[in-house]
Amino acid sequence: MSSVSSLPVVRDARRIVVKVGSSLVTNEGRGLDERAIGEWSRQLALLVRDGREVVMVSSGAIAEGMKRLGWPTRPHQIHELQAAAAVGQMGLAQMYETKLREHGLGSAQVLLTHADLADRERYLNARTTLLTLLKLGVLPVINENDTVVNDEIKFGDNDTLGALVANLVEADVLIILTDQKGLYTADPRKVESAEFVHQGTAGDPALELMAGGAGSSIGRGGMLTKILAARRAAGSGASTVIAWGRERDVLQRLCAGEPIGTLLVAQTQKTQARKQWMADHLQLRGSVTVDAGAAARLRMDGKSLLPIGMTGVEGEFSRGDVIAVREEGGAEFARGLANYSSFEARLLCRHPSSAIERLLGYAAEPEMLHRDNLVITR
Repeated sequence: MSSVSSLPVVRDARRIVVKVGSSLVTNEGRGLDERAIGEWSRQLALLVRDGREVVMVSSGAIAEGMKRLGWPTRPHQIHELQAAAAVGQMGLAQMYETKLREHGLGSAQVLLTHADLADRERYLNARTTLLTLLKLGVLPVINENDTVVNDEIKFGDNDTLGALVANLVEADVLIILTDQKGLYTADPRKVESAEFVHQGTAGDPALELMAGGAGSSIGRGGMLTKILAARRAAGSGASTVIAWGRERDVLQRLCAGEPIGTLLVAQTQKTQARKQWMADHLQLRGSVTVDAGAAARLRMDGKSLLPIGMTGVEGEFSRGDVIAVREEGGAEFARGLANYSSFEARLLCRHPSSAIERLLGYAAEPEMLHRDNLVITR
């Protein structure tokens, strides 16, 4: 494991997901830590003013609910956890809104479940909402929707949620702020010879062997969940930093390139990861046929596919499915994520984007396939 600087990976990141754990947010369960949340909010606002897009994933709702309900230990019954989350979420959202606004930054609360990200249409809806908030300069504060989940659909910990959100918004970097300095080759509390890991490769099986179990009675995560989250985030090309959340100016220093904590580098660039995933689809639900002009713009200019360039639709597909793009001769030359279903696409063929709302009664996106979600296959 090397000690190479995080300079190029984090310094150049434009879209960042920051995840902060329960023990930090609630000061080991003693209630929301107003000073700490205010400090992170100050740093987040500085990052946004620096031109970066930032999403916050924050634990703490259940821990804050436990404190408000007077429960000294985390309950095991799902309905009690849901009740604690419902009580605590009120204070958590209010605290972030207040502190971020003090630093001139608008915020939005977003609650997600695994089902939101497993269903392709809901996945795209969540993605579109988050990207719209970022475009508006609003910082999304995300938590698991603990008030409605059950054992089958729980993320299990917000480290996993942080990785899934990094995949959702195609972040450059996931920063996990925790109550530990980073990863060691063994538990430093038990092994004197344990060495600090400055940098590694996300997904390296050796990292999982180094990680221990959960280190806090308040949260559910531990170093292992962070290592697994880094592996998951790397699937979409996002590298991960694990760092101590109370390090002075930790976010500013990381984004200035200072090698704080443990950096786990993704081996695949995010654009390559997404487009390879689309290209590797063996079964497609349908296709759209485009005219020669649209085909040339997709191939030569890297443009999005607009409805006006479509001449036909085959198959039955839903919003979010991977579909083929064919020339009028029938040969496939591209693939992409459909913004509209096959039924809707048939109505949109040969019409300008300005007519979408009139034809469908709503407008999701002006494109049938956005260039960011499109790969040329030949």
